Amino acid sequence: MANLATADSGTQIQRLEAAIDHLLSEAKRCGASAAEAGVSASTGLEVAVRMGEIETVEHTRDHGLGITVYFGRRKGSASTSDLSSAAISDAVAQACSIAKYTQEDPCAGLAPAELMATEIPSLDLEHPWGISVEDAVRLATDCEDAARAHDARIVNSEGASLSTHAGLKVYGNSHGFVGGYPSTRHGLSVAVVGKVGDDMQRDYWWTSARAPEDLESAESVGRRAAERTVERLGARRLGTRRAPVLFRAEQAAGLLRHLCGAINGSSLYRKMSFLLDQLGEPIFPDFVQLSEDPLRLRGLASAPFDGDGVATAPKDLLRDGVLQTYLLDHYSACRLGMTTTANAGGVRNMSVGMSERDRPAMLRELGTGLFVTDLMGQGVNNVTGDYSRGATGFWVENGEIQYPVEEITIAGNLKDMFKGLVAIGNDCDFIGSTTTGSWLLEEMTIAGE
Repeated sequence: MANLATADSGTQIQRLEAAIDHLLSEAKRCGASAAEAGVSASTGLEVAVRMGEIETVEHTRDHGLGITVYFGRRKGSASTSDLSSAAISDAVAQACSIAKYTQEDPCAGLAPAELMATEIPSLDLEHPWGISVEDAVRLATDCEDAARAHDARIVNSEGASLSTHAGLKVYGNSHGFVGGYPSTRHGLSVAVVGKVGDDMQRDYWWTSARAPEDLESAESVGRRAAERTVERLGARRLGTRRAPVLFRAEQAAGLLRHLCGAINGSSLYRKMSFLLDQLGEPIFPDFVQLSEDPLRLRGLASAPFDGDGVATAPKDLLRDGVLQTYLLDHYSACRLGMTTTANAGGVRNMSVGMSERDRPAMLRELGTGLFVTDLMGQGVNNVTGDYSRGATGFWVENGEIQYPVEEITIAGNLKDMFKGLVAIGNDCDFIGSTTTGSWLLEEMTIAGE
């Protein structure tokens, strides 16, 4: 496989499309009534430095193919990392053999042909970065140096890393649909350790983008990592209480991921969601708007079609707090007696309608309560909505941060937390696939000393 960072992506897509065509022809020759396949290929570079010294330099090159065949309503799947004609034929034969021994599933099959993407719009996702190893090391080192030099209390580093990846995805099925697109993703991150007396804290910052020019500067990433670290020094514990809680924007984005898990089709048809039968119902206050835009230019989760080949399009997930849609692929839609929402592979580029409140305004709105900046653990029950996670952050009084806090747990129920959302800030200060400001919740249980 050629280096995707330098090879013409159009030529590479044509080669992968040819592999898909060969695979689908083999499936038909073996008697399959329908088939689908996805091929991906990527190359990348990642360097890591620590305390000014190179730790790792890693070049990656991966490719793989997955095939699913259908004999009526019986399904078989196989995969291979070998894209030779012989390996493809073997993978098809394996998938066909599996299908002959599986039970029939009334929802097994391809998404309807009329829903397939008919155009592959350019979403400006491909921006190769021909950076040398030497320059990558220099940028990572500059990032770490900026963090270490920012404050005398920064005494150690967990290292900085820079990565750049270029890839291609091609999907095709026996409806006659074959489509593919190239993409790139680049990132820079650093984590450092601060110390005062016997108290040690660590924190990090990162930046990620499709195009290298959209990344934050190395100095900015390092400085923010250091600022976040020293802010945590002198952390205290809190006594157990109930109080309002403000989630920093990155942690509020995590709450949205829990929402997506609850309205995902596979959770719904298995009845493993705390939001069963909530379509068309208010699950947030009426000021909350949430949309998905899979066609956003340079979006980190953008895609012209989903994993079933279905054309994607922008849509509202929440309008005036009311749930407008589930997140369905073709299979889960069939199980629910509904139509796919083109979400095979997940939700793509969510945006919350934000208010005019900046961070200081949100702290004033909080008044006296907890400002959560980091969360730990996996204490979320998707079936009941029960939520309990370790947290760190700051105790706030009269709208002003008083001191950092740690070794506490915050608990509630996601249904109540969603309905108890008081305000959303405009303080989104990172590039990600989810755009939201901080969230102020009416009240949660804080467990501490």
